[in-house]
Amino acid sequence: MDLMGVRVGVVIQAYRFALDPSSVQDQALRSHCGAQRFAYNWGLRRIKANIDQRAAEMSYGFTGDQLTPVVAWSAYALRKEWNQAKDVVAPWWPENSKESYASGLANLSAALKNWSDSRAGTREGPAMDFPRYKTKSSAMSCRFTTGAIGLATDCRHVRLPRIGLVRSHESTRKLARHLRLGSARIRAATVSLRAGRWFVSFSVEVERVDSVPAQPDLVVGVDLGIQSLAMLSDGTIVPNPRHLDAATRRIRRLQRQAARRCGRDKRLQSAPSKRWLESQKRLARAHARVANARRDALHKLTTRLATSFGTIAIEDLNVIGMLANRRLARSIGDVGWGEFRRQLEYKANWNGAQVHVADRWYPSSKMCSTCGAVKPKLSLRDRTYCCDRCGLVIDRDLNAARNLAAIARTSSASCVGTENLPAGNPRKTRSSRATGTATGRPSSLEPGQRGRSNSPAQDAYSS
Repeated sequence: MDLMGVRVGVVIQAYRFALDPSSVQDQALRSHCGAQRFAYNWGLRRIKANIDQRAAEMSYGFTGDQLTPVVAWSAYALRKEWNQAKDVVAPWWPENSKESYASGLANLSAALKNWSDSRAGTREGPAMDFPRYKTKSSAMSCRFTTGAIGLATDCRHVRLPRIGLVRSHESTRKLARHLRLGSARIRAATVSLRAGRWFVSFSVEVERVDSVPAQPDLVVGVDLGIQSLAMLSDGTIVPNPRHLDAATRRIRRLQRQAARRCGRDKRLQSAPSKRWLESQKRLARAHARVANARRDALHKLTTRLATSFGTIAIEDLNVIGMLANRRLARSIGDVGWGEFRRQLEYKANWNGAQVHVADRWYPSSKMCSTCGAVKPKLSLRDRTYCCDRCGLVIDRDLNAARNLAAIARTSSASCVGTENLPAGNPRKTRSSRATGTATGRPSSLEPGQRGRSNSPAQDAYSS
């Protein structure tokens, strides 16, 4: 809607808070997450038994109505069957909220749908395997959609069904302010255990007033890199914090410590030692500290860009393909290029900015930002761009950032400059790898391409 010329939009935003539960509340949270896992495995066991039964019947020549009826895997159907069988399979179910079981069945329904759509070719991305059973070592989480979900008046506690008020490590005043003004509505709450700490994430419908960047007419090109996190077209250099490199010494020491202790052996069914479990907790906390620092740095950078410039030009990087380079994989993973683009896109939408994504094959690094000449080859070790036509000598990353800003200013993105020297016979790119937008392979098979064969059990379900 419009409010005095300012457009107000409703977006779904997550508010995440770290919890400080008591020992009793910690056990209750673990019980709810265990109930979610139990319901998930119960439903998966029924679906898998039905698929195997139909496969066995087809092997004997049964067809049509002679086969066992298909078990529906929608969230509604699974929950209806659970309500009929819960008194027998889980007589202890009243100890936890009904939402814990419903969330497990909803997760199973979503996993089965992703697997089915992936087999049918209607889902983008890599191929999805059949869902697996969850174990006690799996990630613990539970989702609440109904019941007493909210915040306390002191802005230091959150309210969860069947658990009550749980203290938070940080203030909840940002969300409480929206709730008090009536500009937000809590849709669901998800509790999860990450690196030994409990978190709650509220899914909230928030009314946001679209703002205007500080310089709405200014265009900036952003070239992401490893030596520096980003190079802006105005010459600003954002240094790379290298969070993982700073913590590598501690992480390696903890990994050596864990290797000397008795871990879990699935073949011998042996339980791990307490010292091994403690070393795993310390290692998880070390990795979580690195991830939090990286996420914080990216949030600050993307917020600064989205609130300062009207148009931001970036590249469509093939991050998954770059991670295949074993020499650069760890450095690429440490900078978080994919997370940078995700944050920048939704923050630009919130602040009234535009994100221009250049084509993946646009030669931003090889093209001269002054005359438009394109080099046929440019090695990664060449950090200075020297144009053979106009004699421009400029930093490689700054040249790429200026090219990205220039292509965002033009109306057409098809202009890639003129060739400086003949490039010879370019190598052909392979398109027979995994499907998805990251690799550029079309989801449908072309004539002459081989597809994946389905297992008899999976064919039985689709018959």
